[in-house]
Amino acid sequence: MDIVTPAIGQIFWGGITFIILLIILAKYAWKPILNAVNQREKTIEESLELAERTKLEMKTMQAENKALLKEAKIERDAMLKDAKGITSKMISDAKGTAKEEANKLVAAARESINSQKAAAITELKTQVAAFSIEIAEKVVRGELSSEEKQKTLADKLVEDINLN
Repeated sequence: MDIVTPAIGQIFWGGITFIILLIILAKYAWKPILNAVNQREKTIEESLELAERTKLEMKTMQAENKALLKEAKIERDAMLKDAKGITSKMISDAKGTAKEEANKLVAAARESINSQKAAAITELKTQVAAFSIEIAEKVVRGELSSEEKQKTLADKLVEDINLN
C-alpha cells in the first residue's frame, strides 16, 4: 500500500507547490483569463442582442415589403384599369369617327348617285323629246304630203282657232 498512500513530505511539498502555483496563477493568469472570458461572454451577449434586433428588423422589413408589394399591385391594377379605359375610349372614338366618315361617304355617294340619276333622266328626256319631234315630223310630213291633206288640216286648224 505504500504505492497508494503518499508520504507526509510529499503531501507537504505538494501542498506548498500547489499554493505557490495558485498565487502565481491568481496574480498573473486568472485576471487575463477572467477578462477574456468576460469579454467573450459580453461579445456573445452583444451578438445575440444584435441577432434579435436584426431578426426584428427583418420581420418589420418583410411586413413593409408585403405592404409595398400590395401597394404596387394596387397601383398596377389601377394603371391597367386606366389603360383599358383609355384604350376602350380610343377604340370607341375611332369607331365613332369611322362611322361619321362612312356616313359622310355614303351621303356623298347618294348625292353623286342622285345627281347622276337626275342628269341621266334629263338626258333621257332630251332624247325622248328629240325622238318625239322626229316622229311628229315624219307623221306631219306623211299627212301633209298631198295638197288636199294640207287644205283639210288648215281648215281644221282655222275652226279650232275660231272656237277659242
